Amino acid sequence: MRIDVLTLFPEFIDQCAAFGVVGRARERGLLDLRGWNPRDFAEGGYRKIDDRPFGGGPGMVMMVEPLRRCIRAAKQDAAAAVPVIYLSPQGRPLQQARVRELAALPRVILLCGRYEGVDERLLAAEVDEEISIGDYVLSGGELAAAVLVDAMARLQEGTLNDAESAVQDSFEDGLLDCPHYTHPVNHELGTVPEVLRSGNHAAIARWRRQQSLGRTWLRRPELLTELELSRTDRALLDEFRRWQEHPAGPDTD
Repeated sequence: MRIDVLTLFPEFIDQCAAFGVVGRARERGLLDLRGWNPRDFAEGGYRKIDDRPFGGGPGMVMMVEPLRRCIRAAKQDAAAAVPVIYLSPQGRPLQQARVRELAALPRVILLCGRYEGVDERLLAAEVDEEISIGDYVLSGGELAAAVLVDAMARLQEGTLNDAESAVQDSFEDGLLDCPHYTHPVNHELGTVPEVLRSGNHAAIARWRRQQSLGRTWLRRPELLTELELSRTDRALLDEFRRWQEHPAGPDTD
């Protein structure tokens, strides 16, 4: 997959992509990540890319032409249409389902805004989608772009050493992930649930599914309204709820 990131700070994207899963994807030739600086496409000695907003008000607005030239340069060698995504607090909230869709594409272009934002005419003419990573405001789109790059990179086949890791992540099936434990078995902070040490794979799978359902109900109940739970899932969740009503809490053994 190729991802082009349009940003005034391409070196920031390079640094974010030098480590972890994204770095591994690049090393394995699974991800081609390229940074483009709109200032390189600005005119004049000062390479101006922003100006005062019409109507007054604080801050500056990124101008149409440097961004348009930059986008078209990034698209120049594309054999097919490439979607342009603007990282914006006004965009559609990012969800795992959309990440999967984007990760399946051969190419995407991410546009990082700065200052008060981007001239609306550029967004209307060149941007296909706006995406938000949360209801808060950042100084620019670079951190949001880094989040999206990471989310897409880890879904490229061959990036993760164990492909099942992505399948079992939170939100992959609409639920939060179950609790996880490792050595030592006994610690002053608690003991690993016996079922996870039993070697009974069916019981372990049942426990993990129930914990995933229960944790979603406790922490993100609105997610359950979007799912059509099976009869088995409903029974597991009902049992979890009954345990919650008991003063001792759910029996995790």
